[in-house]
Amino acid sequence: MTKIELALTNAAGLHARPAAQFVQKAAGFSSKVTIHFGGKTADAKSILAIMGLGLGQGSKIELTADGPDEGECLVALKALVEGKFGEG
Repeated sequence: MTKIELALTNAAGLHARPAAQFVQKAAGFSSKVTIHFGGKTADAKSILAIMGLGLGQGSKIELTADGPDEGECLVALKALVEGKFGEG
């Protein structure tokens, strides 16, 4: 299992469009991916679970991935978050 910590810096956090992008990216990997925030845990491949966390701008999350492509998965998700989901 591999873990990383990230801060959401895009203007609106993980609202519908970025959450969908996040889920789509995570679903491209076979590893199990989980988001941890505020004592809650969500399946990163479920848009409803992610939206339920209420992640706004500045939220600090921990991502864990467990599986054969966990490192590659976290690198891709980190790039998506740090690229502000293409929001400029």
